[in-house]
Amino acid sequence: MANKKHKDESKPFKWKHVVGEVILWLVSWYSRYALSYGDLKEIAVERGFELDRSTIYRWVQEYAPEINKRLKPYLKRTCDSWKVDETYVKIKGIWHYLYRAIDKEGNTLDWMLSRTRNKKAAK
Repeated sequence: MANKKHKDESKPFKWKHVVGEVILWLVSWYSRYALSYGDLKEIAVERGFELDRSTIYRWVQEYAPEINKRLKPYLKRTCDSWKVDETYVKIKGIWHYLYRAIDKEGNTLDWMLSRTRNKKAAK
């Protein structure tokens, strides 16, 4: 049984009617950008693939966890130590609060821009 699973992992798109590269594109675009299954269906049609939204949904459910697992080691690692930096900036003549989550090496992890001061929400 273990050998069968190993063979399935080496050919993850076996028995699919669409090229594996197309499946990867659609699942990656869904995961990375704010696209609906309908949007992805239109993108696939533009590229010559007639797919149903439910098919794309099933692919996302099946392949997204595996893609995430394989990409995780290559993502930028951060340390557990971070702090919130607050500053006041003028944008088009209006003052805003800029909050940044900064790690101990000074790298920006995330940021938030707000018209009102709300450090709790920024954290």
